[in-house]
Amino acid sequence: MSAHTTQTELKLIGKLILEGELHCETGLHIGAGKGSLEIGGSDNPVVKDALGHPYIPGSSLRGKIRSLLEQFSGAAVPSELVYLSRRRGQEVRIHQSDRPDDDICLLFGRNSGRMERVTGEPVDSHNASPARLAVFDAPLELESITVSMRENLDDELTEVKNENAIDRITSQANPRTLERVPAGARFRIRFIMDVLCDEDAPLFGQLVQGLRLLEDDALGGGGSRGSGRVRLANLKLIWRNREYYASGGPAKELISGADVAALQNLVTESGMSFVKE
Repeated sequence: MSAHTTQTELKLIGKLILEGELHCETGLHIGAGKGSLEIGGSDNPVVKDALGHPYIPGSSLRGKIRSLLEQFSGAAVPSELVYLSRRRGQEVRIHQSDRPDDDICLLFGRNSGRMERVTGEPVDSHNASPARLAVFDAPLELESITVSMRENLDDELTEVKNENAIDRITSQANPRTLERVPAGARFRIRFIMDVLCDEDAPLFGQLVQGLRLLEDDALGGGGSRGSGRVRLANLKLIWRNREYYASGGPAKELISGADVAALQNLVTESGMSFVKE
């Protein structure tokens, strides 16, 4: 848990900007919903921007990292979960507490008001806190889809994976198709973490931990069936203090061309002292 209390005062100290590449080690499927089905298309298309290019929504990346951190910290248990939605078949449960030192709620934000727990008494939260972390939509680097890759794709930028669901009683196969961005594709990622007080600095370590967990998990749908394995590379971390915004002072590049392990080493060895410089 962090050192935050109900008396912690918030005033912008600076911003940490993390940029880099997300490499698809296997095909990636982040669904657009069945409403986007086109004639002759896949049963499960991927989400695309206005130009028809696949991208990773910031909400998908942010939500996955939050989920992994909740599981890692032991917060993904009924007594720590609240309902965001109770619509039947579309229930959404996330961790939220009223503790002022709750790292996850501080990093991802927390609203005030009453929320129903999965088990136990409702949460009456009075400690609303702004989200420190912003995760932006990650566009596809079009040049990562090479000419040789395009020759074997089902669409200009995507592939279709054919799967079968087998009925355990009749052994009948029920075919389904899954549109995926192919292995080898790259996306540009960008995170910004606001440091609003000295106590915020260690929260960046939570983000890095979440990124390490992501590399050994899966992003998007079909993860247990081989999709969604990703790797982060060419990471660059920049610190911009108050003077940068107030008077055009210089930003400080803390690391570049790094992988997640090198980024975590920087955070561990420095103790996040660079946010006070």
